[in-house]
Amino acid sequence: MYYNLIPLMNKVPPVLYTVATGGTITTVGDYKVHTFLSTDNFVVSQLGTAPNNVVEYLVIAGGGGGSGPCAGVGNGGGGAGGYLTNTGLSITAQTYPVVVGSGGNGGTGGTSGNNGVSSSFNSIAPYGGGKGQGYGTTNTVTNNGSGGGAGGTSTPATPLGTVGQGKNGGSSSSFGAGGGGGAGTVGTSSASWTGQPGGNGLASSITGTSVTYAGGGGGGSYNLAGGNGGTGGAGNGGSGASTAILVTSATINTGSGGGGAGAYTTGFPFGGNGGSGIVIIKYKFQ
Repeated sequence: MYYNLIPLMNKVPPVLYTVATGGTITTVGDYKVHTFLSTDNFVVSQLGTAPNNVVEYLVIAGGGGGSGPCAGVGNGGGGAGGYLTNTGLSITAQTYPVVVGSGGNGGTGGTSGNNGVSSSFNSIAPYGGGKGQGYGTTNTVTNNGSGGGAGGTSTPATPLGTVGQGKNGGSSSSFGAGGGGGAGTVGTSSASWTGQPGGNGLASSITGTSVTYAGGGGGGSYNLAGGNGGTGGAGNGGSGASTAILVTSATINTGSGGGGAGAYTTGFPFGGNGGSGIVIIKYKFQ
């Protein structure tokens, strides 16, 4: 029996698009966007035909906590969590664990804050933000997304961030504290009694709207106002002496650093908490 095979030979295979679940899913044009505000799984049940087998991602770790209050000096602001983004990451049909790192808690009286916790997707795992440093601290460990600010009169080497993830924190050579580093700019160093600003974060439009993340926490002051947090939801540094104590925590799911406490007289407040991280994944679905 004779069959005409030419129509079958000329048939073009259908184009496949990626199908996945996990997180909160929104649509931006021809793209699906999965936003993870807490730990979950990104489950790919169907892989798209090339070039539709890749994703864009934004992975931000938790920000560092600001240093707690210490009499007589300002206290360092927390550094931003590491900020990693890229397009064109190849994926396969499988389950990918997604971890959203928590922000570090602010320090109590006289102690440094706590480092932020790493976030992760696939093999992308930025470091958590560096803790805001307290009086006399010389910790300059390098496994920070961005470095925490130095406490007043600590005069350590500049607290280091990780290249490609964040910037250095500010140092201090007086009673005011340095600001924590941000993803975009370094924290400002202090040479006065005033706490200094945190470094600015970076903007991303992966969700279809420009949002700034991963700012550094402001440094606390000996007196007068504390340093402002950098752009991206970072906490403000506390004011000190007889002025109001206004240290604030970072906004959750921004990866920003918490503000460092001012020099206390009463109240003995905590340093500001760092903001938790976020993971966002985007791919073409039609």
